Amino acid sequence: MDERTILLDALRQRRSIRKFTDEALTNDEILAVLEAGRWAPSGMNNQPWRFLVLRSGDERCEALAGLTKYSHVLRGGDTLFVVLLDKAAMYSPRKDYQGAGACIQNMLLAIHGLGLGAVWLGEIINQEAEVLPALGLDADAYELMTVIVAGHPAQKGSSDRKPLSELLLEKI
Repeated sequence: MDERTILLDALRQRRSIRKFTDEALTNDEILAVLEAGRWAPSGMNNQPWRFLVLRSGDERCEALAGLTKYSHVLRGGDTLFVVLLDKAAMYSPRKDYQGAGACIQNMLLAIHGLGLGAVWLGEIINQEAEVLPALGLDADAYELMTVIVAGHPAQKGSSDRKPLSELLLEKI
């Protein structure tokens, strides 16, 4: 494999995984995912993201499962990466949301690169008012960005993309 295309290949191959084996993630794998998120770009390098890691068996996992229509996915994963923004560290909401997206993408790519699987549960932010207290977090201090459900994959993901010509506003 050409070293120059490794990242591009990973971008094209990464898929959302919603079914997992019972095998637990190692602490080293968890730390590698968090490190990938930590290295995301942010406006003024403010790095406003914060992480909460929940492992299978943590009672907060079941509380979260009751707050999403994807409870079956959440219950199936070994590790949950809750990604939040620290409101005190934010300086521009739009830029900080963009940075959080980059952080989450870095984490998803790291998970894929480690041979693991994950899905980004965006729907759960619709229940943020219930999620933050369920996690024991102050809504005045944090804003929920997502919950990433991760584990060892028990399925292959699949996905299609629109042709680039449909996405370009002008030909290049």
